[in-house]
Amino acid sequence: MSRVVTFGEIMLRLKSPDRERLFQSPTLETTFGGAEGNVAVSLANYGMPVAFVTALPPGAVGDACVRELRGFGVDTREIRRQGDRIGIYFLETGANQRPSRVVYDRAHSAIATAGPGDFDWDAIFEGADWLHVSGITPAISASAAELCLEAVQQARAKGITVSCDYNYRKNLWRWGSSAPEVMREIVRYVTIGIANEEDCQKSLGVDVHVDVDAGRLEADRYRLILERVLEEFPSLEKQVITLRESRSADSNGWSAVLHNREELLTSRKYEITDIVDRVGGGDSFAAGLIYGLRSYDNDRQALEFATAASCLKHSIPGDFNRVSVGEVEALMAGQGSGRVQR
Repeated sequence: MSRVVTFGEIMLRLKSPDRERLFQSPTLETTFGGAEGNVAVSLANYGMPVAFVTALPPGAVGDACVRELRGFGVDTREIRRQGDRIGIYFLETGANQRPSRVVYDRAHSAIATAGPGDFDWDAIFEGADWLHVSGITPAISASAAELCLEAVQQARAKGITVSCDYNYRKNLWRWGSSAPEVMREIVRYVTIGIANEEDCQKSLGVDVHVDVDAGRLEADRYRLILERVLEEFPSLEKQVITLRESRSADSNGWSAVLHNREELLTSRKYEITDIVDRVGGGDSFAAGLIYGLRSYDNDRQALEFATAASCLKHSIPGDFNRVSVGEVEALMAGQGSGRVQR
């Protein structure tokens, strides 16, 4: 089986215990996480050959991160050990009407200081037929944006499918260029686009108004967004939008739509209550979509697998989605009662 390559930053995640405020107690839970690394772990859990490409500093923290990824079966051979530090993010989990909060500390991280020419893409793409990137890496620094553009250009030159989760992060786009200035060039090389309610607008500058804070969905508006994005980016074969109805930090509606230039598909909707951890939910969807498009013979099944996989992620602490194909397919089949399995 050909392998998937994911490229981006992985960080040290420091989280306050349970639902505490940051530094309410002198304890922080330490794990690792980051969009493209999260996708790689999910795909490895599904049994797919996958390599994660990034830059990590030499030393104990970088070593621990590599060991963690290897433990899931992710190929880490193309991780460059360079730079001075690993990026960090602090997470405070919300509850009820108090939202979760992320604080970044990732300036001058190893991947932020990497640039074009640092990676051997010929070696990286040997035996690969899929590359996944996100809009987070280009937001980190100018050199990281150039590196991400180099990756997608090299992939498309080799006929490799490129998926991109547009992932708009307003607190990261501070190095000079705006998100649309950078992302529109990258998406010219993308074949599978993934976004949430606001990414198409704020990452790509596609101006179709959707009220993302209303707690409800406007279906006709999403059709317009999908059609507009496909019109503006001819390279895209499919565009997907995840639909989150955020009623509180604990209760969300979750579904997705996919447009493949022939038809608009809408997934089953899940009512997710008592959310454990929604960080990484979008990444679990992206991984599920990649798996589904590579494993099933139609887009509808792929969309349903992605939506169900992400639904399950909301029940799992940490960035990584620690579920199997069988568990996702069971939820797709309607086995979502939560009864004890004996």
